[in-house]
Amino acid sequence: MKKLSTLICAFVFIATASFGQQKTKQGHTNQNKFKQLKDELATPNSQHTASGAPGVKYTQQKVDYNMDIILDDDNQKIYGNETITYHNNSVDNLSYLWIQLDQNMRAADSKTPDIQPNKIPNKLSKSRFERSFAENSFDGGFKIESVTNLDNSNLSYTINQTMMRIDLNTALASGEIFEFKIKWWYNINNHRTQGGRSGYEHFPDGNNNYVIAQFYPRMCVYDNVEGWQNDQFWGRSEFALEFGDFTVNITTPEDHMLGATGVLLNEKEVLTKKQLKKLNEAKNSFDKIVVIQTQKEAEKVEKKRAKKTKTWRFKATNVRDYAFASSRKFIWDGMAVDINGKTVMAYSYYSREANPLYGDHSTKAVAQTLKTYSEYTFDYPYHKAISVDGQMGMEYPQICFNPGRPDADGTYSDRIKYRMIKVTIHEVGHNFFPMIVNSDERQWTWMDEGLNSYMEMLAELAYDKDFPITRGYPKNIVKYMNGDQSKIAPIMSKGDNVYSFGSNAYGKPATALWILRETIMGKELFDHAFKTYSKRWKFKHPTPADFFRSMEDASAMDLDWFWRGWFYTTDVTDIGIKGVKKYQTKSKRNSIKFIEDKTKGLEFEKKDDKSKYHYEITYNKPGGLVMPIIVEFTFKDGTRERKTYPAQIWRYNDKEITKVFSSNKEVTNIALDPDLETADVDITNNNFPKKDNSKFKLLRKKMKN
Repeated sequence: MKKLSTLICAFVFIATASFGQQKTKQGHTNQNKFKQLKDELATPNSQHTASGAPGVKYTQQKVDYNMDIILDDDNQKIYGNETITYHNNSVDNLSYLWIQLDQNMRAADSKTPDIQPNKIPNKLSKSRFERSFAENSFDGGFKIESVTNLDNSNLSYTINQTMMRIDLNTALASGEIFEFKIKWWYNINNHRTQGGRSGYEHFPDGNNNYVIAQFYPRMCVYDNVEGWQNDQFWGRSEFALEFGDFTVNITTPEDHMLGATGVLLNEKEVLTKKQLKKLNEAKNSFDKIVVIQTQKEAEKVEKKRAKKTKTWRFKATNVRDYAFASSRKFIWDGMAVDINGKTVMAYSYYSREANPLYGDHSTKAVAQTLKTYSEYTFDYPYHKAISVDGQMGMEYPQICFNPGRPDADGTYSDRIKYRMIKVTIHEVGHNFFPMIVNSDERQWTWMDEGLNSYMEMLAELAYDKDFPITRGYPKNIVKYMNGDQSKIAPIMSKGDNVYSFGSNAYGKPATALWILRETIMGKELFDHAFKTYSKRWKFKHPTPADFFRSMEDASAMDLDWFWRGWFYTTDVTDIGIKGVKKYQTKSKRNSIKFIEDKTKGLEFEKKDDKSKYHYEITYNKPGGLVMPIIVEFTFKDGTRERKTYPAQIWRYNDKEITKVFSSNKEVTNIALDPDLETADVDITNNNFPKKDNSKFKLLRKKMKN
């Protein structure tokens, strides 16, 4: 009986212990930083494939415009009659169409000012105050006079702020075409005093420079990803547009010079014989800028006011939008650019107030952009690219509006020069992203601004190897990434809803691509993959998944960990050295003895010259991003060796890992990320022995000297 009691007690104890262990067990979901992105990305289909390429069933709508435009310089108004031909290439029947009315953001009843929080600063100039807190709101919205069928019978339509829905009597079937007309006008805003992406600038001499865009009712995109992309335009996030052909007639004062999207069809009617001669000279000048309308000629024109008008006739094929610039003040120069045997014209239109800065650099910057972007993506397909002295930064097919003017005496600082070149390259570069690789800017700002900001860096360095790049280098994004997390959003956020729009949509994605190219993938793999994506989606509508998948498909690299960390989170890079142990091997009678050094730091006694050193290094990762570990070892003889461990080294332990480094030479210093390649937000833990960069030490060193 006694033995039995003991066995029972033992059994109860074991059972109780086992039950207790089961009670404490808890499961978890896959939190590994290297898990695949399948949960985040859209499911591949026959339009957007798993490889990142357009599928066999990919479809895209087409929209053609025929427009007659009148620019009223006396009253700063613009009038338009347009005929829209909508091609339903989708498999869906459409019972209504959606149209963008961007100028309604400036309508008297616009809700855009109401969603912007504001307050009165302590110090504010009178002009800035009047611009920010205008007593009488400017009525710049579209005045829709009629929306009709081709036979002038009325169409039913509804306007909801910056969007207009046209209700069709009969659904537009797949493969069918629908044609209709819109008549409209609006008051043009002074973009220098009222802001805006287009408008006019008034000069003391009484003249106006017009940079006109988003000036006509434009069809929304319809696709199998968003359906109708009819998100309201609040002023920040830009556009989603369909490709098509434009026939545009623009009537201006007779003494205006005009540049626009498309091929000028009536050169002989609107240009003088001298201008035609200079234009033909420019078309054959590949190494020298030709001034087609000189400053002296422009100054003569701007002193008068023509009473007559003239009409400029353009044809643009396979473009997604249309814009133009017009003024009697414009100087005009141009130069031919050889893009793999095809001649493309680089032009600039600018007032005397922008000369000589524009004359010195604008057209050269346009030409360099076309060359660099064509090298890394695809050959520029259009016949020209224009830079306009528009004193803003805004882009449209074949034409863009840029800032930069010298001082009154004609001199300009390097700061002004480089800013003007930088913006010009950026805006001309938008011809590729998104004017050709036609992403949805309203939804994914980074897909045009971020990719373009990365490409801009390459063009800037090609223009000037010492170009002061301000956005894109890893070190330049550290302050933003290490900032207040409550004011930082993932890159995969809608631009309307983020703080620090420039850093979020431009700087961080550009940095991410720079790191991919320079540190993770290498130039050859990255360049091939990036070009593959660009060519696949030229003249099409890509999504973020198409970009991510194409980059992996063309490089044989699993980058899901990178996209997740950099694009879907606000994690930061912070990798440090937690500790170092030194071991030494000695050969004696064919035996090896390991000696662990217990000292702190790396000041060791002199060892046998035949010794081999082994360093057991523990790296920790306070930051959330997984990144490669770049280590530079400095030896006692002054030489250095660099080792890079791939990011996958963190796959088993996201907090810390240990690696052994062996060498015949003694190490005196270990440094992480010595060239600041990874946007590490805290470099105080990047060295062993740890560097003391405290103010006290620096002061003490200064006092000794």
